[in-house]
This record gives sequence, C-alpha cells and structure tokens, in this order.
Amino acid sequence: MLAGRLTHLAGAEPVVVALPRGGVPVATEIAAGLGAPLDVIVVRKVGVPYRPELAAGAVGEDGVTVRNTPVLHEAGLSWEDLRDVVERERAEVSRRAVALRPDRPRTDLADRTVIIVDDGVATGSTVVAAVRVARQLGARWIVLAVPVAPADVAAKLTGIADEVVCLHAPVPFQAVGQWFRNFRQLTDDEVGNYLRSHDRSHDAQA
Repeated sequence: MLAGRLTHLAGAEPVVVALPRGGVPVATEIAAGLGAPLDVIVVRKVGVPYRPELAAGAVGEDGVTVRNTPVLHEAGLSWEDLRDVVERERAEVSRRAVALRPDRPRTDLADRTVIIVDDGVATGSTVVAAVRVARQLGARWIVLAVPVAPADVAAKLTGIADEVVCLHAPVPFQAVGQWFRNFRQLTDDEVGNYLRSHDRSHDAQA
C-alpha cells in the first residue's frame, strides 16, 4: 500500500532506506515496487530507564543525536542523566551498522531523493534521527514513509522531512504493533537476508 502511494517518485530514481530492524520488510516491498536500491540507516531509541519503551531521544550513525525534550521534562530527567543509556545505544548503532553491512558499502545518498521507511512511528525520535543522518549524507529530498503514526506526531514530522506519507494516523493511538498481524522481532541475519535478496533482484533488473 505504501509503494502505491509513492509511485510519483519513480522517475526521481530514489534510494529506499529502512530503519532496522522492523522497517526492513516494509522498505523491501517499497524498493521492489519502485525498482530502487535498498539500504538501512541505523538509529537507536534512547529509552527512559524505568520505561524503556518511551523514547527520551535517539542516536544514529555519524554521531547524530535527537533529544525528545517533552519526554525528558515529563520524566524529570536531563540528557546527562541518560549518559550510560546513550553510550550503550551508540555502541549498538556501531555494532549493528557493521553487522548489517558486512560486505556491502553504504549507499551514496548525496544529491538523491531518499525514502526513509519504518514499520511505524510512536514518539518520532528515531525517524527524526534517521532524517538527520540522511541530511548529513547530502540527501536532496527526503520522504518519510510509514504505515502508521499518531496524528499529532505525523503532523509534526511534516516539518522535519520534505514529504510525509502515512497510511494511518489514528486517534487515539496506542502502539505500532496493534496494526500488524505479525509484529515479531527480526534478527540481524534476517535483515541481512532481506538486503542481499533485494540486491540480487535489483542487480538482475539493472
């Protein structure tokens, strides 16, 4: 369904990048539909210590940091209070970037139309981090494509990305997982298989 909403970008020769792990199966369908290359942008949520599912911010490749000020205020925390969590998540970003691209270079995003895909958005911290990574890598036009997001967050994201495509913006919003029949965690190996399979298919079409 998302690929069908993005056909107007086919002529721009876009690059599709996924937030691993959950965004990769969604992005694979989009990249296949557009005949586009597929890669990942590695970002990690920085969770509130006593509520790790609640994002106080995010970190990403190339040293990108996003702080979710409203959540920090609500939790009575400063970014410095989360130093150990931040360092742990930065280490995981580095580890996962190597694990997911063991034998392939990072796709060049400079002066390209880039479609950033996740399986859904809750607070928006991780997708904002991904947009900032893409900007640092020189993306010319950034499209954020997700199946579901809270209506207020989706509205805010229109000021972050150049274009936002969101299939569902429910009110009230409870969780991303409620919109999927299968929301199990993928492994790094499964993500790698998605990327390699798409590479083979894309190369054959080229």
